[in-house]
Amino acid sequence: MTAALTLFHRVAEPASARIRQRIVELGLKPRIDFQNAETDGKDELARLGGSVTPALWDGRTLTVGEAAVAQKLSSLGPEFDPEREDGW
Repeated sequence: MTAALTLFHRVAEPASARIRQRIVELGLKPRIDFQNAETDGKDELARLGGSVTPALWDGRTLTVGEAAVAQKLSSLGPEFDPEREDGW
């Protein structure tokens, strides 16, 4: 499965850590590619017009800041996988 969303984050940033944890709790990790905004993801985040993290790119919109990203995540549901009995 290819990640449809990208989270730009900073490893040592508490807000980014909370968002990464929330992604895992919601079962969204298979759908979200994590990019470190200080290394591999730095140029891509800048190309999208961003610099603040955490930031979530959905292919059209860059959602910036912990509260906004958390709200966006809560509107997403985990993808249903018919291979798994529990739907996760």
